[in-house]
Amino acid sequence: MEKLLILDSNSLMNRAFFAIPQTLTNSEGIHTNAIYGFINMLIKMKEDINPNYIIATFDKKAPTFRHKEYKDYKAGRKKMAPELYEQFPIIKELLDYLGIDCYELDGFEADDLIGTIAKEACRNGIEVFVVTGDKDALQLAEDNINVVITKKGVSEVAIYNEKAFIDEFGVTPTQFIDVKGLMGDKSDNIPGVPGVGEKTAFKLIKEYGSIEAVLENIPNIAGKKLKENLEENREQAIFSKRLATIEVNAPITGIMDAITAEKEPNNHMAKELLLKLGMNRNIINKLVQEEEKEEKEIEVLELKEEKEIKDFLKKYNKYYITYSEIHTPLNSERNINNLYLFAEDKVVKLNNSVELEWVKGFFEDKNIEKVIHDGKALIKILDNNGIKIEGFNFDTAIGAYIIDSSKGDYSIDKVAAFTIFEEIKGETPEDRFLNGVSYLKVIEKDLKDKIAKEGMEELYYNIEHPLMFVLADMENVGFKIDRDVLDSLQVKFKAELDKTEEEIYDLAEEKFNINSPKQLGVILFEKLDLRVIKKTKTGYSTNVDVLNKLKDDHPIIEKIIYYRQISKIYSTYVEGMKALIDHDGRIHTNFNQTVTTTGRLSSTEPNLQNIPIRYDMGREIRKIFIPQEKDDILLSLDYSQIELRVLAHISGDENMIDSFKHHSDIHTKTASEVFNVPIEEVTSLMRSRAKAVNFGIVYGISDFSLAQDLKITKKEASNYMEIYFNRYPKIKDYLNNVVEEAKETGIAKTILNRKRFIPEIKSSNRIVKALGERLAMNAPIQGSAADIIKIAMINVYNRIKNEKLNSELILQVHDELILNVKKDELEKVKSLVKEEMENVLELKVPLEVDSNTGTTWYNTK
Repeated sequence: MEKLLILDSNSLMNRAFFAIPQTLTNSEGIHTNAIYGFINMLIKMKEDINPNYIIATFDKKAPTFRHKEYKDYKAGRKKMAPELYEQFPIIKELLDYLGIDCYELDGFEADDLIGTIAKEACRNGIEVFVVTGDKDALQLAEDNINVVITKKGVSEVAIYNEKAFIDEFGVTPTQFIDVKGLMGDKSDNIPGVPGVGEKTAFKLIKEYGSIEAVLENIPNIAGKKLKENLEENREQAIFSKRLATIEVNAPITGIMDAITAEKEPNNHMAKELLLKLGMNRNIINKLVQEEEKEEKEIEVLELKEEKEIKDFLKKYNKYYITYSEIHTPLNSERNINNLYLFAEDKVVKLNNSVELEWVKGFFEDKNIEKVIHDGKALIKILDNNGIKIEGFNFDTAIGAYIIDSSKGDYSIDKVAAFTIFEEIKGETPEDRFLNGVSYLKVIEKDLKDKIAKEGMEELYYNIEHPLMFVLADMENVGFKIDRDVLDSLQVKFKAELDKTEEEIYDLAEEKFNINSPKQLGVILFEKLDLRVIKKTKTGYSTNVDVLNKLKDDHPIIEKIIYYRQISKIYSTYVEGMKALIDHDGRIHTNFNQTVTTTGRLSSTEPNLQNIPIRYDMGREIRKIFIPQEKDDILLSLDYSQIELRVLAHISGDENMIDSFKHHSDIHTKTASEVFNVPIEEVTSLMRSRAKAVNFGIVYGISDFSLAQDLKITKKEASNYMEIYFNRYPKIKDYLNNVVEEAKETGIAKTILNRKRFIPEIKSSNRIVKALGERLAMNAPIQGSAADIIKIAMINVYNRIKNEKLNSELILQVHDELILNVKKDELEKVKSLVKEEMENVLELKVPLEVDSNTGTTWYNTK
């Protein structure tokens, strides 16, 4: 006998929503807990029942015939939570992709559609399974209509046909309607008979068979009050039975034709939606029927001779390239290691027996198109060996990053998973890399389609792709280190650490392990009796947030914060730096293009973007960075207030735009407005506080946080912000609008259409949601500033090369570019870089650059 599975979708979604934590969201902040529970129940039913057909039913907003007959029907029910409501269109979309028909009808509940469809299917010889969390559906149970009731949320089920129902409840499924008529139903606001509970209702129906028979036998029923209630509520009892009865003749036409029609699922779109929802691979594989694929066998070529390698590399006009990071990915010798090339269903692996000279012609041929996954490392190795790559037009790792910067890992495996929804298989890591290169062709197409659809062509082709070449060159050039200064700093830092350590011991009146949170917690919160800010499972929290809140409580706190900073600098940038100095006496940091969600670059080994410069000791680390040659000069150019200028441009606020156009000191101008004094009377304290307001606004600061930062009352901070927004009204409008847009779309965009997903903004947790709102305010500003400095880097790099100058771009830190400049080129390079940086984009305000020179990075400031 064929089987039909009917999903009572509203009921299942509702049960799942309350059974599964509502913190479950996808990367865009869309709640997915109800969807997740629904999907798991669907998978379980498919596995347990193996149905031939599946349909889903939904309630509609429109009133039903029951509402028309009884205006208080379901009155008092809470409005559906918005976190659940947003999931219904998504589950309908998914069911459509899976080829599952959805039924809903004005004037009728899902129960009525279930009843009508179930009876019709049963009459046509199909066994029916109704999956629901609502016991009302039990009245439909028959020999071939099984009601599957979810229990414990959606993790367990109980299945009832007519016999199973009678065995458990002692009445027939149709008599269950009479039971409901007598006892009523609070959830549906069906009145029933006052004073008749579940136990009494079952007893009466077991004895008399129906409500009508109970009412005929009122004189024979024991209990004076029960008799009175039944007598006084005769009509209400019959009416309640009517309300509780599922309609099995709803006006649905062509039921059997619709059920049995073959529907073609859209597996690709189903996978795409499931991946977007954050569902794991196991769920996707169980839910989505894999299409039968004609697997093309990929030929793996073991080529070792120079001639056959060269022949392969000129045979095709397009190649897909990657390399394995299992061992050393690429070395700087005359050989190339673990490089994979794919073309026309053939893969060639080049190992360290292949000399770079053999592949020089291939890489330098601009007529051979090359798609590379994470190509910067390959550019570096080729550059180091005098080979300039041409025809490299697309990088799949960078493409995947700009589509979604929140993934963190852009290895081929992960990119394949969230683009083409494929799992790259292989028994060994080597096998997976071998298979991975063959996936690049479809990954490339998918990414290019998405980049075009999202309007990101300029972002990719004019910024991120050419930036790879700039970064590769900067990494190869490196930054010269003065070993003598580094050695002297090591001695100085060690002495400072020892001195600070002793000062902490004196304030604590005993020696202890300052680096042990447990011992430090005992000193601070037990011995010194400071107020406890936060406790953890292992004791007192002594993290930086806690210490900052205790700064004014005891002098030991400032010393501990200082000790931690100096200790970190000492281990990371003094001792750690020595191990990273290359044979050429330079540090070759690695610039990461696919790490931050904002679009900013980061750097590792060492992290030159994040040298702590709050303390003088931290700033001194910059003394070890010196020009490459004796007479060279370091040139630093730094954007002036770039984020505030971006804010002025994006918001279109005329007052702020006017300030920048007239080259006013924006902080002094703001202080004059906030404190209502003439500009010439603005004090340094006023300016400092105005500066905190200006930059606080950029980061979506609250009046509470501003009050903490400035050590003023919340009322004062609120007043500052109110005056600020009165002065710059369009900034307030912009911040409100960008937050509302992010709430609707889950993303924030930069001037050049870079996206940042902000799932936090849709959280039901107030604190997390507030964080999302701050991110929404800041992401377009910080991301646009990142885009601006990247364009500047590309333009400066190209100008220097095109004009055949010997100076070099060697470092980018936030809004600053640092160049190693030949003495006789200084004025020309300074003018050139300033020109390029200030003319990157046409904004409503001028971009301004401050420049400094020096013999160390330290004294360029």
